[in-house]
Amino acid sequence: MGQVFVGALTLDLLLGDVRSLKEKRSIVRPIVAEVRRRFPAVAVAETGAVDLYRRAEIGVAVVSATAGNCTEVLDACERLVAGRPEIEMLSARRRLYGDDD
Repeated sequence: MGQVFVGALTLDLLLGDVRSLKEKRSIVRPIVAEVRRRFPAVAVAETGAVDLYRRAEIGVAVVSATAGNCTEVLDACERLVAGRPEIEMLSARRRLYGDDD
């Protein structure tokens, strides 16, 4: 029986000049949609800071047969989000879970 690895990535973002939750959604939704479109095998969602205008937290998860593939996919997702000019990435936290966890 093969191994299963789950990779989780949490991105803490600072948004630019945002003055309402509506403006925040207009920035965060396209980012989440782009990650989904470019990486259809991942799960992605806004996961925190939902009541703060200028902060957002996005969570990404991937399941794979190898730890290396999990890491590659999460690295690519992180680079995609970090490259967005309208946000500043404050932190990126990741966890990798294997069969032993």
